[in-house]
Amino acid sequence: MKLFNLVKTFRNDEDGAVTVDWVVLTAAVVGLGIVAMTAIGPAIRTMSGNIASDISTADTIPN
Repeated sequence: MKLFNLVKTFRNDEDGAVTVDWVVLTAAVVGLGIVAMTAIGPAIRTMSGNIASDISTADTIPN
């Protein structure tokens, strides 16, 4: 009977299922973040290059 109760308790325990849900949800969020950065990465590089160029050619002392 002790083994039967152990199996019954293991079957009814949902802690592992919740952990799996969180792992899947976290992986989905990370995956979406990677997709977003891949999509907007070139635009960010171009914009940061433009900003760096503008800063390097700007007058540091106003007239």
